[in-house]
Amino acid sequence: MKYKCFLKNAELLHEKFGIIPLLYGSLGLEVLLKADLASDDIDILIPGEFVTGERWGEFRLFLEASGYKMIDEHEHTFVREEIEYSYAAIEGLKDFAGIDISVIPSRTDGGVQFMLLSLEQYLKVYLRSSLDGYRMNVKEKQDNQKIELIKKYMN
Repeated sequence: MKYKCFLKNAELLHEKFGIIPLLYGSLGLEVLLKADLASDDIDILIPGEFVTGERWGEFRLFLEASGYKMIDEHEHTFVREEIEYSYAAIEGLKDFAGIDISVIPSRTDGGVQFMLLSLEQYLKVYLRSSLDGYRMNVKEKQDNQKIELIKKYMN
């Protein structure tokens, strides 16, 4: 269900802005592993100009006109049909986890193009996330389970 919602969102973003988004977070890992990880939202990385730069206002207005309601401007989180969509700048992956965005694999599903991290890239993200204060206190168990799951799939 959430994956189909992501695909609709990705199609909208590409048609309007030419964005090829990165499906991130637990839902992205679910798609990669073909496993149910009970993701609670949809995390999407896009060019920073749309979330922290000069095109944020245009991006926000477009999403709102498309039926998305902003619920957290700081986190760039919108909700549509009870599903939360959070957007962040893809460029942050380099500093955060040492991932060069030019080598992130791309895929197409139903004619919709998007990016999805590899297992090795996901491992870097979750290892780095496990050092974050908030995630250590709130998501540590979930992150550690995902790290172990990724390692299992890599072997």
